[in-house]
Amino acid sequence: MTIIGGHGKVALRASRLLADAGHDVTSWVRNPDHVADVEATGASAAVHDAENLSTAEMAQALAGTEVVVWSAGAGGGSPERTRAVDHEAAVRSMQAAATLDDPLYIMVSYFGAKPDHGVPQDNPFFAYAEAKAAADEHLRASDLRWVVLGPSTLTDEPGTGRVDVDATVSGEVTRDDVAAVIAHVVDHGELAGRTIRFNNGDTPVAEALASLS
Repeated sequence: MTIIGGHGKVALRASRLLADAGHDVTSWVRNPDHVADVEATGASAAVHDAENLSTAEMAQALAGTEVVVWSAGAGGGSPERTRAVDHEAAVRSMQAAATLDDPLYIMVSYFGAKPDHGVPQDNPFFAYAEAKAAADEHLRASDLRWVVLGPSTLTDEPGTGRVDVDATVSGEVTRDDVAAVIAHVVDHGELAGRTIRFNNGDTPVAEALASLS
């Protein structure tokens, strides 16, 4: 399996969980200086700049993978770069994944991502909201087996192992618990076709996600 955006705080946590569970994980990083951090999780690192790879180059780099996790992002850069990474590169990765043999594609989005996100145009968050909404909608319209994850506001508190997948209002969720949700979804392809928005809650991750299948 492949994680695109492998040096992110959630991605590093997820790669450790997945590697510990016996998965063969390859994480893409843009900066060669981040290779050691990825390898410390038990994953393999591949240096690829998703922002500048063509669809064909992505397809070649993804060859043979069964699961693609998109966890990359521009990280609050300019609106142009946000669009280039969070929308355009994400779409190319979906097109590349479509050349594989029925992969599971997991999009790490955010709780409020939707076309009517309600973020004002003069808000610095607007470009990100637009890009994520467009990428998510492209994925849902594709022929891929997909899952869109919508965690709420991320925290670095210790993981609780418990989430609320029925929440209608965004709250908070630890990065540890987002990683746990990713790891669970990787092993449960029956969740394909679902958008899962979640906060921390009272239900163990496995039980909460089983309620959706």
